[in-house]
Amino acid sequence: MEERITELELRFMHQENTIQELNDTVCRQEIAIERIERELTLLRNQLYAIEPGAGGKVDAEETPPHY
Repeated sequence: MEERITELELRFMHQENTIQELNDTVCRQEIAIERIERELTLLRNQLYAIEPGAGGKVDAEETPPHY
């Protein structure tokens, strides 16, 4: 009986360790995603500053570049 309890305690400790590792990974990913979102916003702002019409909008009067 004591051997079974020891086995369960070991499994529990392993699961707790795994949960903590997963939590740490999710936290790092959240920080990375937030950084990427900020960088994307900055890049969009820089793009719009360079070319205000950038962003997928094409002027109806403008002739496409291949003509």
